Amino acid sequence: MNFITLDFETATAERDSPCEIGLTFVRNGQIEKTEAWLIKPKSYPYFNGWNIAIHGIKPQDVKNSPTFDQVWQELQPVLQNQLVIAHNASFDMSVLRATLNTYGLPFPELNYACSVQFSKQVWQGLPQYDLKSLCNRHGIQFKHHRAAADSYACAELTLRALTHTNCSHFDDIQEKLKINFGRLFEGGYTASSVKKAPKPKRAFPY
Repeated sequence: MNFITLDFETATAERDSPCEIGLTFVRNGQIEKTEAWLIKPKSYPYFNGWNIAIHGIKPQDVKNSPTFDQVWQELQPVLQNQLVIAHNASFDMSVLRATLNTYGLPFPELNYACSVQFSKQVWQGLPQYDLKSLCNRHGIQFKHHRAAADSYACAELTLRALTHTNCSHFDDIQEKLKINFGRLFEGGYTASSVKKAPKPKRAFPY
């Protein structure tokens, strides 16, 4: 059971303004390592005050950091052909797509899943499905809104979902978690989604 969890923090409301990316690597069902990279966003030195209030990253923190296209040289081969999982993947994958487009870089080939989507399937009826609420429920401690910590928390949460559904093989993930993988591929993407419950068959009188 191998996958990578991903989290972005952004400098502004614009999707193509990542200032930090965190990746947590899971191999054979175990967390292997977590890494993070500070990124000098295209908006530098401008950071939105609201974003700073959320993650605490300031312009001076990324003054000497590489730009995304430089970081991508290291990340692209790592993410290529992998399963990538993010909490609220629609946000994180849109950051990735928008930033790749801004720098004129092709999309990688990868599958992705959203831990919000499968958490709603696995643990139905909870009042909230944000990362902090789910981690509090499962006793996962982390410093919220930093990319390394959030990607680690997503990995821990995913492993709990897999255990809860007795899912131990990659080929069973979509069926056990009741989701459809999204895909990134050169030239486009398809969004991740929840599997729709089959409609009950109508009974016809004899």
